[in-house]
Amino acid sequence: MFVSMWMTTDVMTTYPQALLADAAALMASRKIRRLPVMQSPNDPTLVGIVSATDVLHASPAKLNPFSTAADGLVATEHLRSDAITVGDVMTRNPLTVTPDMAIEAVAALMRDRKIGAFPVVRRDELLGLITESDVFRAFASVLQGSSGGARITFDISEGEDVFPLISELVQKHELRVDSLITLHRHDPPMCVVNVAGENIDAMLEDVWKSHHRVEHVHRHE
Repeated sequence: MFVSMWMTTDVMTTYPQALLADAAALMASRKIRRLPVMQSPNDPTLVGIVSATDVLHASPAKLNPFSTAADGLVATEHLRSDAITVGDVMTRNPLTVTPDMAIEAVAALMRDRKIGAFPVVRRDELLGLITESDVFRAFASVLQGSSGGARITFDISEGEDVFPLISELVQKHELRVDSLITLHRHDPPMCVVNVAGENIDAMLEDVWKSHHRVEHVHRHE
């Protein structure tokens, strides 16, 4: 899976000269947590990123500009009266990823750098934004199956190539594989396969007969 498959492409942006109060209002109205920062309204070169955390740090203590209560208005007016701009608080030259980057590589980068989102660029052109939520959706999709299907988890031996077994069983029982994962770093190693069709119980019996222990079966509604 690649970044291009899961990134958000309809991205709201801002620029360094914009008032931070306006950026905060845009985040609040769109219910988003960060905005890529372009060089100017007429120059789409990515120069930074501003987050809700940046806005909060620039606001008076104990006042939340994203609040719908009175303190939100007070905080926003403070940012506006002080003429604080996006450029004053943004992260300059942020880390970026490319659309062809593997989603697991992005997940590792988020974990290691403790960053919740990356602008997606190609030759300095902003194509989208990939966030933690997008990565979660990507990995969750691997374990989601079809309605009426099942997710079968069973143990395998260390280094075992389980694909021939799965291929044989789904053909024998006229099933479809929605996803297949082998977890060789798990102790014991496991195979997790999502299948769909009418003969799942028959496949389960054959998995047991193949001397694999079925650890869990989840039926998709």
